[in-house]
Amino acid sequence: MALDIDTREQLIDTVRRFVAERLRPIEAQVAENDAIPDDILAEMRALGLYGLSIPEKYGGLDLSMEDECLVGIELGRTSPAFRSAFGTNVGIGAQGLVMFGTDAQKAKWLPGIASGETITSFALTEPEAGSDSAAVRTTARLDGEAYVLNGTKRYITNANKAGLFTVMARSNLDIKGGGGVSAFLVPRELPGLSVGKPEKKMGQQGAHICDVIFENVRVPAENRLGAEGEGFKVAMQVLDRGRLHISSICIGVAERLLADCVAYAGERKQFGQAIAGFQLIQAMIADSKTEALAARALTLESARKRDRGEGVTLEAAAAKYYASEMVGRVADRAVQIFGGAGYVADYGIERLYRDVRIFRIYEGTSQIQQVVIARETMKRGG
Repeated sequence: MALDIDTREQLIDTVRRFVAERLRPIEAQVAENDAIPDDILAEMRALGLYGLSIPEKYGGLDLSMEDECLVGIELGRTSPAFRSAFGTNVGIGAQGLVMFGTDAQKAKWLPGIASGETITSFALTEPEAGSDSAAVRTTARLDGEAYVLNGTKRYITNANKAGLFTVMARSNLDIKGGGGVSAFLVPRELPGLSVGKPEKKMGQQGAHICDVIFENVRVPAENRLGAEGEGFKVAMQVLDRGRLHISSICIGVAERLLADCVAYAGERKQFGQAIAGFQLIQAMIADSKTEALAARALTLESARKRDRGEGVTLEAAAAKYYASEMVGRVADRAVQIFGGAGYVADYGIERLYRDVRIFRIYEGTSQIQQVVIARETMKRGG
């Protein structure tokens, strides 16, 4: 649902102030402790951030894709770990349920997801199935009124806190590829489900990823999401929206880095003047600004197209590909502009440099986006 202009501006202003006043001051603390304080999580719930994309009837804000992206840009102006705390509830962990769930499934789960009482995770990636997502090996064998799940999922965001998993599992061993995969809503408390320890990562400390193991987990047949064999369809449609969301976060981080670069270049003096006066510094700022503006335009136009009900598989892939690559280049230039200060922890530039690297990997690597873009372009004839 698209917000009216005044409501949109009020929401964006609220998120902007929350980021500036509550999140940015504790970025280093969160990175050091690898944890977001409970009081901050409570404030996120109170602001409705866990329910940005959940329908109003279930307690969410039901934002349009464009409005979600505008909010995402603001959230990108701080450590991406903060956004990750509720990102799965807004995106991949809940959108399959929003798009394909029955009325009963939605009524049971969405209110808790919107409030943040229930954390969700999207369990697709496996040790042997990452970019080749149709190669899922986790099995779901129908046994009476339940499916029995066996297998391992890898690098699952928020798995250590999730109360509900959307799991992709192979329900028909005779059908190769995506056609044999179904989606399931799997509550954490089911016997046989276990979660590994959080992985040590290059960046985004405070956001956690873990293995999820299924050992003869009996999932009621009524928890299947969509029809049998529709799991890959669920995953791909969820990722279309998720890729636009991630694009907006990339834009926000880039804009934050640009602002930091401009401020530092105006203060740092070399050869008797501020380095902002040097043309090669200006060139890096100009390139970063141009690329950030291009990513913003591509992402928001793609979001508006999705809001009109048009297919955006190509556009979402293009936005995610460009925005994630763009923010990597901007972060690299930021380190260069800050020089030695960019390489040490005090200014936070090196942390953001590490944080943004994952954007080119999750929700589809850059190379997968290229494959999708090329395939869809050829389908359209150019």
